[in-house]
Amino acid sequence: KYIMGTECEVDAICDGENFLIPGIMEQVERTGVHSGDSVCVYPAQHLTQAEIDTMVDYTGRFARELHVNGLVNVQYAVSNGKVYVIEVNPRSSRTVPYISKVTGVPMVDLAVRCCLGEKLVDMGYGTGLHPNAPYVAVKVPVFSFEKLHGVDTQFGPEMKSTGEVLGVAKTFREALLKGLTGAGFQMKKKGAVLISVRDSDKQEAIRIGERFEALGFDIYATSGTANVLNRHMVATNSIRNVDEPSPNIIDLIESGKIDYVVATSVKGRHPELGSVHIRRTAVERAIPCLTSMDTVSALLRCLEGDVKIENCEMVDINTI
Repeated sequence: KYIMGTECEVDAICDGENFLIPGIMEQVERTGVHSGDSVCVYPAQHLTQAEIDTMVDYTGRFARELHVNGLVNVQYAVSNGKVYVIEVNPRSSRTVPYISKVTGVPMVDLAVRCCLGEKLVDMGYGTGLHPNAPYVAVKVPVFSFEKLHGVDTQFGPEMKSTGEVLGVAKTFREALLKGLTGAGFQMKKKGAVLISVRDSDKQEAIRIGERFEALGFDIYATSGTANVLNRHMVATNSIRNVDEPSPNIIDLIESGKIDYVVATSVKGRHPELGSVHIRRTAVERAIPCLTSMDTVSALLRCLEGDVKIENCEMVDINTI
């Protein structure tokens, strides 16, 4: 059964009996996107206390039953108030350095001490869920698609990112702005956006289109998406698809008029597929290409705010 909901990641330190969770991270993108390719936020922004308590309880039970001495990584999906377990890995994960920096808990040091026989209760960091830090931290993945010819940029269960940046601030919006800027987004607040989405995303595209329109963006879309947007009073220019005569969608992207591309149509491994061609052309023209509606919504949240990157407070993570 496929669960569509919020995905969360928990890294814990265990001594065979007790455990310590420095923090719970929440993915911006819904389940189905590899955690390494997702925008992640700490502390989690949309979980209820009951959902958090369930994750803490499950993590402790997994650690004890697996007799973990060291680190364990658990990935959860939350849907309609229920917590589902995706996988449990009795090992470290790529998020350990990230969560260690933003919480001030030296996870690797403590895990090694557990492996050598020390107990968490004697290490001075407590057990269970560690109190949240006074800042919000957002991890944004970085990709190298421009160097990998023919590779589709659509998100999926396979990890494609080659790095990540970290934005830390007092609010989620400011931390997200820092993260997206660090990942290479120019964060243009006006211009033109091209939207081409699969049928299952068309209803969400209406609200996305309304938000871009409110910011003053010109909106272009392939015929199916344009019909939906125009029917819902979102002024949209219809553009011919890849397999139609010029001027078509590829000509529009190559013209330099487009500042953002939203493309969630069918993914594939063959560059000749229309949806892949659209995304590849955007990448090759250095145009931000967003393949998840959740990522688009997060981007718009920053564009709609009045905070500018040059006005963001500097945060020294060594003092958190």
